Amino acid sequence: MLSILRTNSENPDFQELVRALDKYLAFLDGDEHAFYAQFNKTAMLPEVVVAYEDGMPVGCGAIRAFSPEAMEVKRMYVLPELRGKGIATAVLCELEAWSRELGYEKCVLETGKRQPEAIGLYKKNGYSDTPNYGQYIGVENSVCFEKKL
Repeated sequence: MLSILRTNSENPDFQELVRALDKYLAFLDGDEHAFYAQFNKTAMLPEVVVAYEDGMPVGCGAIRAFSPEAMEVKRMYVLPELRGKGIATAVLCELEAWSRELGYEKCVLETGKRQPEAIGLYKKNGYSDTPNYGQYIGVENSVCFEKKL
């Protein structure tokens, strides 16, 4: 049975999942990994979600304030062997609900073109392509999305 825990970035299960995510992204991003890693720091994130399947941590995500009206979705990850079971959608929905509760109007995010499964997840969940923002402007491998809540 899947359960979702709202926590913060000090949660040890979140930290373990992020280490696995970073290894995965280092493989996918290759020489570009250092560029992306600088924007993915997890210290002091107050809004973090960890998904558990029968008590085992299997997925995570976080949000952080991006602008007065938008939260940015960060650090989305599901263990590779458990993908395709709706875990990422459950995590994303919880992050969106939390964003609404905090008074935000939309969520924004960035992912890499080398992550077609992530792009599919966001499109399936109602996210629309948007011009690359902030540090991702002009970055060839980046694709940005937004969703009005």
